[in-house]
Amino acid sequence: MLSRTMFRCGQMYSRVFAVEVDLLTEPLYFTLSAKPHILHHDYQRFFGEGKLFSLYVDSDNRIQKAQTHAEIKTKLSKLERDCVVLETCSYIPDVKNSVVKGFCIRDKSTPGISEEILKTFRQNESVCVFSYKLDGQYCWQELWSHVNQTEKAERQYITPASTPLYHPSTLGIRSSDVFYSKEEAYMVLQECSDILPESKAVLQLVDEQGESSGSDGFPVIVIEGLDATGKTTLTEALRESLNATLLKSPPQCLAPFRQCFDSEPPVIRRAFYALGNYITAAQMGKESLKAPVIVDRYWHSTAAYAIATAVSGRVENLPRPDSELYQWPEDLLRPNLVLMLNVNPEERMRRLKDRGQDKTIEENELEVNQLFRLKVEEAYKRIQNPSCISVDASPSPQEVLQQVLRLIRNKCQL
Repeated sequence: MLSRTMFRCGQMYSRVFAVEVDLLTEPLYFTLSAKPHILHHDYQRFFGEGKLFSLYVDSDNRIQKAQTHAEIKTKLSKLERDCVVLETCSYIPDVKNSVVKGFCIRDKSTPGISEEILKTFRQNESVCVFSYKLDGQYCWQELWSHVNQTEKAERQYITPASTPLYHPSTLGIRSSDVFYSKEEAYMVLQECSDILPESKAVLQLVDEQGESSGSDGFPVIVIEGLDATGKTTLTEALRESLNATLLKSPPQCLAPFRQCFDSEPPVIRRAFYALGNYITAAQMGKESLKAPVIVDRYWHSTAAYAIATAVSGRVENLPRPDSELYQWPEDLLRPNLVLMLNVNPEERMRRLKDRGQDKTIEENELEVNQLFRLKVEEAYKRIQNPSCISVDASPSPQEVLQQVLRLIRNKCQL
């Protein structure tokens, strides 16, 4: 099988493996070698507790790859608590799009219940399953089989690797989690149109809107904010105060499709929301010829959530501040001003009690995952050209409105 041949060839020895043992610490990094390598205590402890397997999903077909990964994640989530599932990946240092994502399964149950699930993946050409064996101070990885093998499995010995300068997941963000042109996002929905009919309808809406273009018309002001920042209240108030047009991203025309795409793997879901920005951009260009335009979320939101989701673990794992991943897409209309609403934790908790429904997966996670929230907030801050101007949204709605109106008048001469 193609992927298993790849994992058997010499490329395996040029790859680094990273296991997210604890999301608050650095991953465990290792490479493979044909010769044994003495492991220190941390590695011996990790590879020596219970049965250990790793599973990687790779395919030239990125839609199939994403769907298989999602399917496996769902199945592994149903394992009993004696089985611990960790995120892992394999990559070639400094090589973009070389990341192969997967899972590491530690099974302490008797008998090993994870093996029954792993057996179901063995006929899938895009899946590789490895087992690990610790013998004294040495450990090796080999292609796993639950049946008697006709040939001896090749041992690939675990060798500790140094921590890279940046988290390996950053190598796979471009065109998988964040899209930097309409063409890139458009191609994803084209590729999955046969298995996801809604894609054709979305692409038709994109085509009908045409290209966005800048104008010398009225200013375009984007309002960004996490949950419970009063963004909806403020955008409505700005519309009335400035006699402006109010737009949203994703646009209303995509509302019937959001539930469908929210249930799809990240690459499809992100492409859908990216195209929503281009539809909104086309509307912005037209409406700004007639009046000021207020936009409820735009590319900052799409990129910040995607980057924070794609990069596991700590805030320090995010792409470095000067990374190209924070640069605005060249073909996407730039707003004149972007304001980011922030509230203090106490005020946010008070507002959340009255929060309505209609929240995305990421918005729900913000409420329960403080680490994710911090990563989203930091990603927002790092996006450039244009960057966000922070606004304290903790005071009363009227005070926030006046504060924002002063900023708009100073920055946009309205």
